[in-house]
Amino acid sequence: MHPSPTRGPLLRTVLSLSPGLSPGLSPGLLPGRLLRLLLSLLIGAVALTACSDDPAEPDRTVQDRLDTAKTALDEAASINIDLSTDQLPSGTTGLVSATGVGTHAPSFDGDVTVSVQGQNQDAEVVSTGGQLRAKLGFVPGFIPFDPATVGAPDPADFFDPNTGVSGFLTSTVDPVEGEQTRDGSAVLTQVSGTLPGAAVQTVVPTADEQASFDVTYELTDGDVLRSATITGPFYPGGADVTYDLRVDASDEPVDIQLP
Repeated sequence: MHPSPTRGPLLRTVLSLSPGLSPGLSPGLLPGRLLRLLLSLLIGAVALTACSDDPAEPDRTVQDRLDTAKTALDEAASINIDLSTDQLPSGTTGLVSATGVGTHAPSFDGDVTVSVQGQNQDAEVVSTGGQLRAKLGFVPGFIPFDPATVGAPDPADFFDPNTGVSGFLTSTVDPVEGEQTRDGSAVLTQVSGTLPGAAVQTVVPTADEQASFDVTYELTDGDVLRSATITGPFYPGGADVTYDLRVDASDEPVDIQLP
């Protein structure tokens, strides 16, 4: 029986730590403390060898992170959103803000503000099953409403897993990681790139299909989307608009019904 290739050096290490011990001393004659030390070194060597044989886990690419973030959104039972812009171009009719909760039905229940010829109009909105009803400030109850008449998208479309906002993540061109920031205890990584106008138009129909839109996401260490900032020609004939979007995916289901 041949000695282990690691036993000789380890035994010599133990003997070197204990002057006076004979190199020919059998392990059975070693004092208890030294024998335990030898066994610990042998076990450590075996563990180190096993670890060194394990294949290294490949690093995540930026696109891997965006793919994971899309999956997390698509698998959420509900998603809270807060979408807004600081300013629309003068005279533009379009969406100013939308805040509420949605599901992949797709459906939405929340508050929407649109600008009509420079005047903001607020409404409570419920949209599901391809039907949208709004309660406007001058109307006592909910009425059927077509958001296209005021240049706004149907907010339920934000949550469609095939054509909604989550699709932006996998449609982003040349994504690159940027700086890290903190949101409370969470460390967020910025990822920037561009979105084809065709991808944006599936969510905001008035967006320029031929243009490119700048986008910056914030992802958690677990690759969960926290926010997105998108800039580009959302409305024809006007200057670029920047929308800020914050999302909070939840495992809690929400039942959204038309009023």
